[in-house]
Order: sequence, then structure tokens, then C-alpha cells
Amino acid sequence: MTPDRFEDHAWADVIPADLVKLYAPYQRETFVGPRPALVLIDLYNLAYRGGPVAPVSLVDQYPSSCGIYAHKAIEPTKKLIAAVRSAGIPIFYCTSDNRPMAAPQGVGATRRKKPSAVQRFADDYEIWADFAPQEGDVVIRKQRASIFQGTPLISHLNLLGVQSLIVCGESTSGCVRSSCVDGYSNGLHVSLVEECTYDRHELVHKMNLFDLHHKYADVMHVEEVIAHLDGTGARKVAAE
Repeated sequence: MTPDRFEDHAWADVIPADLVKLYAPYQRETFVGPRPALVLIDLYNLAYRGGPVAPVSLVDQYPSSCGIYAHKAIEPTKKLIAAVRSAGIPIFYCTSDNRPMAAPQGVGATRRKKPSAVQRFADDYEIWADFAPQEGDVVIRKQRASIFQGTPLISHLNLLGVQSLIVCGESTSGCVRSSCVDGYSNGLHVSLVEECTYDRHELVHKMNLFDLHHKYADVMHVEEVIAHLDGTGARKVAAE
């Protein structure tokens, strides 16, 4: 893979040339690994509250909303999920475990303060309707940022013989990042789908995509991933 192609991603307009040069030793071929599973990170209602507008305009009423960035990712994510289902690949969702008495006070995905005045809804952490889980999918509730931390995910992946992950969701800098790092640290090949991943600010999103791409994950365009899943090789691996 040429350097230009390896860097042909959303961060091209914010990463300076000297930083690209520093990260040159990480350049490599990117791909979807063998025996993959799809991991959908925190695609819950809270991320879409307030509609397709700038998240900064929602911060007082919906501080966890990713606004326009969440809504722009809906259609690409629907296409990705459809391709994964067609290929017969396992699907894992995660969302926040907000059940009463599930954890000690102070446990959370990040250290961000939770405004007491913000209105909460019973379905905040339910999966957005466009991505509703189907029979055979697995929904994992987590208390920390990573889908791996304190959950049965690894044992489920082992049971299914999964060797690699296709990851998307939110936020790039938080739960997606920590899940990708943990996936890599557990010996799995990680492919992160650019158009299906988002954050509350484009700069944070792009910087974290860049760093993850070079160190822990193969950031790939959704059409690249779908092309792989449409191939006979992906179908054969899924059926084995």
C-alpha cells in the first residue's frame, strides 16, 4: 500500500506533514481479518438526541449527543450491518449498564461530570431503532469505556472462533478507542469503519482515527469493508 493511500482518510486536512512522517513506520497493508465479528459501540438513543445539528448547540440539554455526526453515520452504518448480516457474521452490540445497584457510586465510562439538571429518559441507552438488534445478535451492557472491560465478550468470541473485529460506533475518542485498543491487546485484528464512527467534535474524531489507524486498528472506508464481505472468501470464512 502506498503512503498516499494509507493516509487517504478523514484526518488529511488536520494532520501536519511532520506528524505523518513521524508515524511513517506504521504504514502497512490494511484489511478485514479472518473470521470477523461486527462490534457496534454505543449506538444508543442518547447519542442522537436533539437531531442532526452541531453538538455544541445541544450541550446544555443533551450533553452526550453527537448531533449531526451521529445522524450522518446512520445510512453508512445501516449498509454495513446489512452486509454483515448477508455474510452471516456474528454481531455484538454494547450499551451502558445503568441498572440500579449494578456498580459502586462513581463508576462510569469516563471522568466527565454528569449534570444533575439534564433530563433523562428511560430509553436513553436503548439501541437506536435503525440498528435494532435481531435474533442471534448479542447485546452487552458495560460499565466502563471498553466493551471488553468486565464483560463476557472474550468468552463469546472464543466460543464462536472469532479472530478479528469490525468496529464502529461512538465515540471515537472514548469507548471506540478503548475497545479497539483492548481488541488489539487481546490478539484480535481490528478494522475500524471510518464513515460509521463518530465523536462530538470533528477534530477529536480525526485525531483519534489517525492515531488508532497507525497503532492499533486498520481504519477502512465502509465500501472497502462491504466489498470484502460481499466476496466469496468472507462468506466461506463465516460458514466454516
